[in-house]
Amino acid sequence: MGNKLLKAAAVNHKFVSKRGVLERLFTLMFQGFVYNQIWEDPDVDIAALRIQPSSRIITIASGGCNVVNYLAADPARVIAVDLNPNHIALTRLKLAALNYLPTYEDFFQFFGYANTKDNRHKFDTFLSDRLDETTRKYWEKWIPLHGRRINMFARNLYRYGLLGRFLGILQTVARFHGKKLNEMLTARTPEEQRAIFDRTIAPLFDSAFVKALSKLPVSFYALGIPPAQYEELNKASGGDPAGLIRRRIEKLACDFPITENYFAWQAFGRRYDTEERLGVPAYLQEETYKVVRQRTNRVETHLASMTEFLAAQPEQSLDRYVLLDAQDWMNEEQITALWRQITRTAAPDARVIFRTAGPDSPLGKKLPADVLDHWVYEAEDAHKYFDADRSSIYGGFHIYSLKAA
Repeated sequence: MGNKLLKAAAVNHKFVSKRGVLERLFTLMFQGFVYNQIWEDPDVDIAALRIQPSSRIITIASGGCNVVNYLAADPARVIAVDLNPNHIALTRLKLAALNYLPTYEDFFQFFGYANTKDNRHKFDTFLSDRLDETTRKYWEKWIPLHGRRINMFARNLYRYGLLGRFLGILQTVARFHGKKLNEMLTARTPEEQRAIFDRTIAPLFDSAFVKALSKLPVSFYALGIPPAQYEELNKASGGDPAGLIRRRIEKLACDFPITENYFAWQAFGRRYDTEERLGVPAYLQEETYKVVRQRTNRVETHLASMTEFLAAQPEQSLDRYVLLDAQDWMNEEQITALWRQITRTAAPDARVIFRTAGPDSPLGKKLPADVLDHWVYEAEDAHKYFDADRSSIYGGFHIYSLKAA
């Protein structure tokens, strides 16, 4: 089912065309495990959404970090949908681990370190029998040369998936040029961050190999960037995608304290800060963990497209929508269908947030006036929250609020 949903979302051109071939290649790659963590900053999301105790949130699940982190803001409900069954399985495992692993240290070992053999024992003892059958079979499936899929948590989850392997390739490219990306993680001041970036990372973008790689759409598929989104990224770069990526990595490396930016820890080290536990997602910090584990019963998960799921919901039944970067995949017809359902299901005071590869929202060009007229674009707040997003990989952050009746 997941493969059919993904194909319907990502494939918009005929097979015989170049774009059609690229779309099908992306779909093939994206059918597997892609994200071992989400790459949208949940602190920004929570602030932009203005979550209230009555808020009913619907979000794309991805790695599930956002789903769990939103619980800290005390919403009434969080609904997680995703086209990729691998991401639904990871989200459900996180929820089960919050419920059934005995202690915070057990939980941190599982998702913070994610690299100890004891995690297999924890899965068998505390989690396996408490998972739904589909999720249990997913994690117990035998993978040639690797054993059960749950072994990822014994070998470092954050080295797996398309994203983990892509970051591994970047590490290899850096080493080939005599650079070590994980040196960034030793910085303790903004000045040190800048000096290390200028010395170890910036020179990589002068490499002919990196420049050539950045001009191939397939190079970005491991980041979950489909052909349509790559086109927007290339357009935003003025034909210099290597330069654009350099600027975004510069923001990641230099604009936020490395000690606290877990996105930087993953990008430059493929791990979290397991020593000080500052560079970790909020749900892996002990005080937040204590809060969110009491609220997991507020979450539901569904293998579905956002549009498909919303079409089955009552009018005015939701009020917070998190679309991640999904609209960069969509054509005009798909975006219109999605926003008709958002508008129909939106309760008063509803808010929608999403990110884009380029700086501009697609709605002005792709959404009919009879739908767009229901919404207000909050440009000032959107710009403020874009600047605050620690992941730094997107070109735009956007907020729409429902007009008062």
